[in-house]
Amino acid sequence: MVRVINGAAELEQLVGQELGASEWVLVDQERVNLFADATGDHQWIHIDEEKAKDGPFGGTIAHGFLTLSLLPLLGAQVTDVTGMKMKINYGLNKVRFPNPVRVGSKVRDVVTLKEVTRKDTGIQVVMNHVIEIEGQDRPAAIAEAVSLMVEED
Repeated sequence: MVRVINGAAELEQLVGQELGASEWVLVDQERVNLFADATGDHQWIHIDEEKAKDGPFGGTIAHGFLTLSLLPLLGAQVTDVTGMKMKINYGLNKVRFPNPVRVGSKVRDVVTLKEVTRKDTGIQVVMNHVIEIEGQDRPAAIAEAVSLMVEED
């Protein structure tokens, strides 16, 4: 269930808190193949199911950047900040991929609000995203995502 945060003042009060977790999302071979086509990354560990059976992971794995690209989808299931006319992806501070996502696995995003800074251009928000793999102890990705939110007039 999406946690609705009512404006910048409420957002500032939540710094340091875990905001919630997304639903589990299946990472299937079709998603991986489409990502490979979109990025031009057709490495066999991602798309060659037969060869990957004998590879280091026992099957195909998702691209790390595919996992990272799920942040908008998964993050939108966790929070919605009202009173904003625009939310812009501003970049990433840190990203790590400690565990590969085997195709057929499910992942979810656990989001913690790290920082809120008011600037002339808007409100800079840093969220820590931990992409968990169902049934695994180590996450697939840990990323500090920075966004710029512009309040409605």
